[in-house]
Amino acid sequence: MTAASAPPTPPATPSAHAPFGRALCAMVTPFTASGALDLDGAQVLADRLVTDGCEGLVLSGTTGESPTTSDAEKSALVRAVREAVGGRATLVAGVGSNDTAHTGELALQAEKAGADGLLVVTPYYSKPPQEAVEAHFRAVADVSGLPVVLYDIPGRTGTRIEPDTMLRLAEHPRIVAVKDCAYDLLGSAKVMAGSDLAYYAGCDEFALPLYALGGAGFISTVANVAPRSLRAIVDAFDAGDTARAARGQRQLTELIELMMASGLPGTVTAKALLDALGLPAGPVRAPLLPADRNAVDGLLAAYEALGGALPAGAVQRAVSIGVQTRL
Repeated sequence: MTAASAPPTPPATPSAHAPFGRALCAMVTPFTASGALDLDGAQVLADRLVTDGCEGLVLSGTTGESPTTSDAEKSALVRAVREAVGGRATLVAGVGSNDTAHTGELALQAEKAGADGLLVVTPYYSKPPQEAVEAHFRAVADVSGLPVVLYDIPGRTGTRIEPDTMLRLAEHPRIVAVKDCAYDLLGSAKVMAGSDLAYYAGCDEFALPLYALGGAGFISTVANVAPRSLRAIVDAFDAGDTARAARGQRQLTELIELMMASGLPGTVTAKALLDALGLPAGPVRAPLLPADRNAVDGLLAAYEALGGALPAGAVQRAVSIGVQTRL
């Protein structure tokens, strides 16, 4: 499953600087061939990811196809993964929506299901002004006793969490971290300099740059298929071997580009690779479509270039997975 053969070092203990650990995977949500939630598969995948170095798992984020999973499926997923990993990893549940009341309900469900934290995205589509964005996050943080990770991804939501808004939100005792997909290192540095918010790189190409700037770690989609390679970057940096850390980041460039910047959503590319490797993933749900043969070939070549071994029939498995519309 991983292109790095050396076993990862023991998991780092969550701290104030990295409250959910350093190396987090934005885990896909496995489905069966018919498109149903695959809880057994989720447990197998979660266990494998933690064994291969992930210190935390983010469930029901965008990579986890949260727009097309039901509230009941989200809760069931948290319970199943908690059962599989126990206390070996932190679990952060994606609960964000464009409805503040609904987000609060999901937060309470996630807390009851066993999550350690909440990932809350900026309300999308309605494009609320900053005052409303701030009120939304404060309302959700007031609902449960779990710590909150603000998810700043304006490319998807249409609305940025501005640095000054971040600094005000940092005053809330349960708003502790940020998943940063804003592509603004200057703004991130401003917030890190003026608050105690733990910054997690949500874009794989920024795993090392943000960590070197004082970030807490990463929440990675690519970690679904290369968890040891991503983990090795922060381990090397913490050991003082910045050259090895930089080399590890550079070596991932082609795989990151194909998985995250090829025009296909990371969910699609991650599931294509996992299916090829014979690991639980299954189809994507509509409106997403599976990766085609050309995309699969490129992904597998990049994975092999990192030293990953491909089982027999990898391409055939990946391209045979169809989309499940559930219409």
